[in-house]
Amino acid sequence: MSVVKKRNSIKEVLGFTYPKLHTGKSWYIDFLAFDPAIGQMRRKKYHLDNIPKITERRKRATEIIEGLMKQLRSGWNPWVNTEESRGYTLFEDCLERYLEYIMRMDRAKTQSSYRSRVNILREYIESLVIPIKYVYQFDSVFVTDFLDWIYLDRDSSPRTVNNYRGWCSALAEFLIERKYIQSNPVEKIKVLKEDAKKRKDLTPAMLKKMSAHLKETDKHFLLACYFEYFTFIRPTELSHLKIGDISLKAQTVFVPKEVSKNKRDANVGLNETIIKLLLELDTFKYPDSYYLFGKDFIPSEKRANADSYNRRWKKMRNELKWDDCYQFYSLKDSGIRDLANSEGIVIARDQARHTDVATTNKYLQGRDMAVHVETKKFKGVFDEDT
Repeated sequence: MSVVKKRNSIKEVLGFTYPKLHTGKSWYIDFLAFDPAIGQMRRKKYHLDNIPKITERRKRATEIIEGLMKQLRSGWNPWVNTEESRGYTLFEDCLERYLEYIMRMDRAKTQSSYRSRVNILREYIESLVIPIKYVYQFDSVFVTDFLDWIYLDRDSSPRTVNNYRGWCSALAEFLIERKYIQSNPVEKIKVLKEDAKKRKDLTPAMLKKMSAHLKETDKHFLLACYFEYFTFIRPTELSHLKIGDISLKAQTVFVPKEVSKNKRDANVGLNETIIKLLLELDTFKYPDSYYLFGKDFIPSEKRANADSYNRRWKKMRNELKWDDCYQFYSLKDSGIRDLANSEGIVIARDQARHTDVATTNKYLQGRDMAVHVETKKFKGVFDEDT
């Protein structure tokens, strides 16, 4: 950790105001101290009303203020457990320390693999609306959400997820040995069955039922579902799309390489069902700089967390009484199936961006890439009249 970064980190945790005595109907001493758990200053109070005599109250107040000042100046923080204070080390600094450690390993292949996983972990943290900051936040909730992101958003196999689970456990042991955290958050996270299918396609009847339900209850989330079913754009990529990425004239949406899983620019076809709902929701009244899906999946200056798609889907799934094998990503599986059956496997493959760019596309980059006209006319099976 650099000297400047270390000073800033310590200043955050140790920041405080001077204790002050308040008199009147109620007597108390208060001061503000930085609470790293919420990222802001928080008030601490000591009440003196239980001391009957005024002279004794003033005497006791002087003693308390004097004692508090000595403690605060020495680095004490009322909101931080001393035994867990190393947990407020910046998580990024811990990752840098970990990378220094693995670079001393003998096998270059192992070094490369672990560096790659650290980069994937950083990518996930950057995708969060509120990224974790301190190492104590590397807990079971965070790891579970990270593994779900690997599993669902990155469309990884159960084996890959289990490999990441093992790596997270090893990273946790590294942190435990250095007293950054107290226990391994991975221990209670179950291993996925590698022979089990992670999700099932949605039947045409289910797609129609979902569409009818969301038309009545949540058209903005219906739009997100349409995008997943028709365009196959991953939830993390969806969360980064802006209104300016949509071209009504060309009937396309642009996925920039900065957010794309394969790190390539791409145009994806938008069919008439999506465009009709975009216009119905008056989407284009918002500035081009707005994210297409913000809070409650309404366009906003702030984008929605990629996990919000799965959370909203689970709520709808419970309302429709579906099994948990039907996931938000099932929309993509179902869309690829239906497009391939309707228009051919090649068109579905290109719309999903599953293969390397063909020779004829080597001369095209990003926004210049053509999209299949058929993806704009493909109706799907949501409604009889679409």
